[in-house]
Amino acid sequence: MALATAERTHIRVDRKGRAWIKGTPYKVLDIAIDHVVHGFSPEEIHFQHYGEPSLAQIHAALSYYYDHQAELDGQLEREVRGFEALRAKAGQSPVVKRLRAGGKFALA
Repeated sequence: MALATAERTHIRVDRKGRAWIKGTPYKVLDIAIDHVVHGFSPEEIHFQHYGEPSLAQIHAALSYYYDHQAELDGQLEREVRGFEALRAKAGQSPVVKRLRAGGKFALA
């Protein structure tokens, strides 16, 4: 019952099905990535984001993430694939092209 209260208080889901921390510009996935991928504790996440979201909001986001992990991991995978498709379509940036042409950028 407490989780349901925390979700109603701290988490909102938009029309596209994305979970956000209410009153902030942070998606639940942003917090989950900080915790799972980067290994940040809730306190470190709070510090890294200059005190926002609150620790209560961060814990609610992590609870929501673990309760909906398969769905959110799938959402993240789709976002990464979409980003990679856009990057491939965009090709090499004009800055990188100029640097390579001038022999100042040797990475592939």
